Amino acid sequence: MEDRLNTMEEVAEQVRILARQLQAAGRKDLLLKAIGAPMLEELRIEAARAKLSRLLITKDYRFILTDYQKEVELQPVHKAVYLLFLAHPEGIEFKRLGDYREELTRYYMATAKLMDKEKIIEGVDHLVNPLDNAINEKCSRIKKVFLDMMDEYTASYYIISGHTQKHIEGSSRVWYERLKVITLPREYVVRQG
Repeated sequence: MEDRLNTMEEVAEQVRILARQLQAAGRKDLLLKAIGAPMLEELRIEAARAKLSRLLITKDYRFILTDYQKEVELQPVHKAVYLLFLAHPEGIEFKRLGDYREELTRYYMATAKLMDKEKIIEGVDHLVNPLDNAINEKCSRIKKVFLDMMDEYTASYYIISGHTQKHIEGSSRVWYERLKVITLPREYVVRQG
């Protein structure tokens, strides 16, 4: 194992030297061709993963990126939506948000302690209504807050984004589940008390 590790480190050093030679010769086009666009995207994602911060959710529902020492400034409704999606790493289809009405209401009531219960229920009604655009607006706002704090690749782990799953039933029926997920590994989420 030790020999293989040294060998892989030697290969990495050779790649680094060759990449520098191509770069010095002004041939980034050949470097990109050698690496390939899909691998470049994987490398960008891996670089973003190295910059991930733990997300601390305090008892009073403040969201803090501890490694950046920054608070994520969100309104109670945005926090409620975010908590719902954090609680469901498998993802949720927007059109099925009505199935999560009670859970979303609980999160909203917890994050908006001073708000009138009727206003909270009215807000949840808008969020779970598939004909209302409220959920998209809330997710866009959450995305903007994270993009204002970090680069887009790092932010992609924290935002609520789309994930499509293909399902095949029998031999003739194909359907797609358009799930929305937060891809942040859950070991990065820390909850106080």
